[in-house]
Amino acid sequence: MSSNLATVQAIYEAFGKGDAAAFLEHLAPDIQWEQWADNSSQRAEVPWMQARQGKEGALGFLKDLASLLNIHEFRVLSLMEGGNQVAAEVLIEADVIGTDHYYRDEEIQLWTFDEQGKVIRIRHYTDTAKHIAAAKKVNATV
Repeated sequence: MSSNLATVQAIYEAFGKGDAAAFLEHLAPDIQWEQWADNSSQRAEVPWMQARQGKEGALGFLKDLASLLNIHEFRVLSLMEGGNQVAAEVLIEADVIGTDHYYRDEEIQLWTFDEQGKVIRIRHYTDTAKHIAAAKKVNATV
């Protein structure tokens, strides 16, 4: 197993335990979170899909998840590796806190690494329609 693959496994383990410090230790200080052109989830103001930068941005992502979603199931179905990237096929099932909305999605999370083995970029490939519908419920309660 490569070190990048082991790092992604450690990140998911930390996420599952709610251990933000262990999660963040694998990220580069200037990590790019969800930064890509033409992101429909960002245009629709999905809180947990916003572009972020650095470890503070990653921590903001974790805080948004904790305050907005009640995750019932989060399972890594498979991991794939190539070059400086690891892709994870993930299943997520969650209720949106404060609403009657539930969603289940299978997505790909693409982790990109630098030469020091730190994550420099993360991008979620999701069913954006499900996230946008969930965010409309969140934004309506605010």
